[in-house]
Amino acid sequence: MKQYLHKKTWIGVAVLAAAIPAAALAQGASGYPNKTLRLVVPFPPGGGNDILARTLGQRLSEVVQQQVVVDNRGGAGGALGATIAAQANPDGYTLFLGSVGNLAQTPALKSDLPYNPVRDFAPAALVAVSSFMIAVHPSVAAKNVQELVALAKASPGKLNYASAGTGSSLHMAGELFKHATGTDLLHVPYKGTGPAMADLVSGRVQLIFSTMPPVLPQVKQGKLRAIAVTTAKRAAAAPDVPTVAESGVKGFNVSNWQGVLAPAKTPAALVNKLNQDILKSLALPGMTEALAQQGLEPAGGKPEEFGALIKAEIAKYTAVVKAANIKVD
Repeated sequence: MKQYLHKKTWIGVAVLAAAIPAAALAQGASGYPNKTLRLVVPFPPGGGNDILARTLGQRLSEVVQQQVVVDNRGGAGGALGATIAAQANPDGYTLFLGSVGNLAQTPALKSDLPYNPVRDFAPAALVAVSSFMIAVHPSVAAKNVQELVALAKASPGKLNYASAGTGSSLHMAGELFKHATGTDLLHVPYKGTGPAMADLVSGRVQLIFSTMPPVLPQVKQGKLRAIAVTTAKRAAAAPDVPTVAESGVKGFNVSNWQGVLAPAKTPAALVNKLNQDILKSLALPGMTEALAQQGLEPAGGKPEEFGALIKAEIAKYTAVVKAANIKVD
């Protein structure tokens, strides 16, 4: 993961866009796109993925001079929208905003999905990445990762962490931390991040592995204490908070990420053209700031790099699901 998100992702997207050889835009991409693009989001309006889709769609419309329509298809934990996008005509006009959840974590949890994230999609571009933040209630004595690990090992199974539900990205981040540190933390699943955060702030649970937007305001108000962020690089939204890796857990790198894909069998020339247009969109003035408001940082890279990331993430989460014996209904 570090190989893809640390070494590749954080270099300038404008440089990456320029690095794509013109030969990649082979004959067949000429004039693409010449009509409205549909961007399928597998969740209802108003959530993080929807906001990102609309932010990207606005910029992509400017670049390609065509309208980008966000099509919200929530249901089945994201599987409904993913299936609709996977089965769409592979002509480059139906796109899918996929995430670590529906492209890596859910496939690791369920073998009976109606779509296959590797077989049924053509990755176009990694769009954004963000860190999970490890935060504790102020009553917890630990002030850094080393102290948290020591506290957990002194009382196995006594420290509990909240998540948005069994199999959620918050749960997965916690299980990866447990595996990497050899600690025994008690998982307390909730029906969403909101209820989990409410009980954490009140002290009913002791820590959380959360995406940045819900937890950072609580940290700034002193209601929670930040311990670390989970990506290989410090988060721009919290530059004073160290990473888990630099706190002594070498190689630890867990991120939340989103990217654009097309249905499988979409011509490579169209996928490469789409990649170039997305990278141009990410490099537009104000885009970095717009993403920062969502706790995100722009990514980038080539289609094959995004594809390799998806495969690596599936393998990583499949291993943690097996090790932790995680089961979902």
